[in-house]
Amino acid sequence: MKSNISFKSIQDLLLKGLQTNYVDDETARRMWWASLEVIQRDFLSHNYHEGGIWVASPLPALTERKYFSKFKGWLWSPKGFPYFYENNAGFLPVNQPRKVKKGNIAKNYKVLNLNIEDGYEPFLMVITPKFQCLLTIAGEKDKRTLLMRCDEKSLKIAIELIDIKMHKENYEEGLNFRNAINKLGDLSINNEFEKNFWPFLSIKLANLIPKLNVQNTIKKDDLAGQLSEAKLLQAISHEVRTPLATIRTLINSTLRKYNMDDSMRNRLLQIDNECNEQIDRFGLIFNAAELVNKEISHPNQLARINLGEILQKLLPVWSKQLNQRGISLKFDVPDKLPEILSDSEKLELMLRGLIDKNTRGLREGSSLILVLSPAGQKLKLELKVQKLDSFKKDIPSKNSSSDIGPVLNWNPQTGSLQLSQTATQKLLASLGGHVTQRRDTGLTVFFPTLDSN
Repeated sequence: MKSNISFKSIQDLLLKGLQTNYVDDETARRMWWASLEVIQRDFLSHNYHEGGIWVASPLPALTERKYFSKFKGWLWSPKGFPYFYENNAGFLPVNQPRKVKKGNIAKNYKVLNLNIEDGYEPFLMVITPKFQCLLTIAGEKDKRTLLMRCDEKSLKIAIELIDIKMHKENYEEGLNFRNAINKLGDLSINNEFEKNFWPFLSIKLANLIPKLNVQNTIKKDDLAGQLSEAKLLQAISHEVRTPLATIRTLINSTLRKYNMDDSMRNRLLQIDNECNEQIDRFGLIFNAAELVNKEISHPNQLARINLGEILQKLLPVWSKQLNQRGISLKFDVPDKLPEILSDSEKLELMLRGLIDKNTRGLREGSSLILVLSPAGQKLKLELKVQKLDSFKKDIPSKNSSSDIGPVLNWNPQTGSLQLSQTATQKLLASLGGHVTQRRDTGLTVFFPTLDSN
């Protein structure tokens, strides 16, 4: 039986009479996710040991397993939402797929049907003996506000309304909810939370925004814009690499701990390799953005390295990766070449980026030619691309990409982002090289050699 009490009506009631600032939908969502992290990391993590209850809609708002194991919960979700089908129960944060039994998919919390009247704005209520919080987004489209309430009056109203709603929609769970509330006993309102939540949230949101240095007022607007864009790219690169690194860690842990067939193992290794390639790509973008922001000097901390040895080490890896895509790698790297001054770690990352940039989007049957040779007092590194048309005739690779800023270049044919020509030149220059780029046939990099004595 449907209840005349909905989450929408609870949200509107909590909003009623408040003087608040409104934001658009995207900003409200950003504030919501940041708030969830602040609540769990800075407050709930210190107050979950004694147990408690939680109520959420339309998805579980808590993200850490330890909370689900300690709390009893109720989740209102759209009817038939596949996230909760039995064969997908492993995606629920608290469940282990191998332990799931029919009819007992979410034993730590009950999933109830969300009514149309409830709406789909996120709602979370957490009640423990020493910590309580109501968090939700209220308001109309593009006129939203993030509501956080932890005062006794608001908590009492929300608990009573949810109790009535639950009794009418699922009487048995209504009794369970009331019993769980009663078992908590007298609640101690956490005044420190109310005082610290908004400052903590402000700090969290500020950390999500690239730190922008104050620009000299005499600089041109376009330069300031380029520096701001580069700062943003640094932040994005960091945010992308972090979860990819986490995925790689999980994959490596899974490969070590569990026995699996070759098909599954190869699939995980393929995912691991893709993650590694993307980490390298965004690491290169980060380095280029760092250079554009002049956060590193030119050149800096360069040391004697043997470029030939580095290439000999990397060539088998590149050859294997390209062969998997049907692209051949032809190379000529002689032994006993003179040393150069560079940064071996960053140069290795840069070389991987050049291979990726020059082969991305190539069809099967294409070739990458890499040649390292002496050129007077320099070493000349040449990268050339050959691709075949449908009649297998050798034709030069054409470049229809365009720069979209001081760091990035966009190729509409492949939909991929790469370092721009300017960023490539600056980054290689910081590593001791000088670039001669030919858009249709690849590039050549010259590295001054060290005196033999």
